[in-house]
Amino acid sequence: MSESKFYHFSSNGLFYGVNSVQEAITASKEGGFIWLNFFNPSIEELHSLVDTMGVHPLSVEDCLDSSQVPKMEQFPNNTFIIFNAFSYCNKMLFIDEIDIFLGKNFLITVSGINSEGRRPLNGIIRIIENDPSLAMAGPAFLMHVVLDYVVDEKLTAYESLEDELEDAEDEVLNNPAEFQASELMRLKKCLVNLRKGLFHEREILVKLCRMDCPFIPEKSIVHYRDVYDHLAKFFELTETDREIVTSLMELYTSLLNNQMTKMSNDTNMSVRRLTMVATIFMPLTLIAGIGGMSEWSMMTGPENWKVSYPLFIASMAVIAALSYFLIKLIEKRTSDKDQ
Repeated sequence: MSESKFYHFSSNGLFYGVNSVQEAITASKEGGFIWLNFFNPSIEELHSLVDTMGVHPLSVEDCLDSSQVPKMEQFPNNTFIIFNAFSYCNKMLFIDEIDIFLGKNFLITVSGINSEGRRPLNGIIRIIENDPSLAMAGPAFLMHVVLDYVVDEKLTAYESLEDELEDAEDEVLNNPAEFQASELMRLKKCLVNLRKGLFHEREILVKLCRMDCPFIPEKSIVHYRDVYDHLAKFFELTETDREIVTSLMELYTSLLNNQMTKMSNDTNMSVRRLTMVATIFMPLTLIAGIGGMSEWSMMTGPENWKVSYPLFIASMAVIAALSYFLIKLIEKRTSDKDQ
């Protein structure tokens, strides 16, 4: 459902709302400029702007396509700009399109299409009501307020994302075994989406600052340079965080490999001990199998069993000791050769 609002900034410094686009157009004939703030408009409302405000039909189609990348296009009576608004909630990055038409005596903003209830421009009215002088100088100054607000909201989303990145870094270092690698992939995907939007938006601000738009006066350029500085800062921070995510993925893989190597070494050590025990007991088992039942009493006579069996046990102990020291000697020589 459309919740659009329309305003008139009069030449004598008044700022007030009007009920319809036609009423706003009528008010603009008295001087000043108008702001048509469309939120979740219908297709018919947008197409009506072609006749009433002279916007290009292709721009209207771009407004209805939420998959457009940020861009700026020039037309005879307006400049069309697509910007992205970011919001971050429940570990999800939401990207909402903001469409702007800037003309000599009007500013049209379109938002809320496919936004699932999000209101990317909801706080701008309150800002202007608190200080109408921010926009009274003309539509270009009002557009600066809009862009500045959208960029500041990007910072809020970025800070939430950065906090999660710091938590992921701590978890990777403290408990890599239980860390979910999918978290890093999710953060990287969000940062890639941030970077893609910021890259194109930075190009838009470059064009605005070099006065490629005929509807932006020179005295407003300093304000757009400030917005450009913020975007450039966010872009660099996003690039840095992408590198951090890549480093964390490499560190996570390295820590897992170290743990697997330690587990493998522990297993090898256990197998080595069991092998040594088995090697020592193999000759003892053979001797016990041959002479452990009756052969010793047969060889020495049944009456001498009290002497023969202790000697038999003693000889097995000597053989076991000799086997142990022989194995240790072989291991030491092998270790010396490896070094």
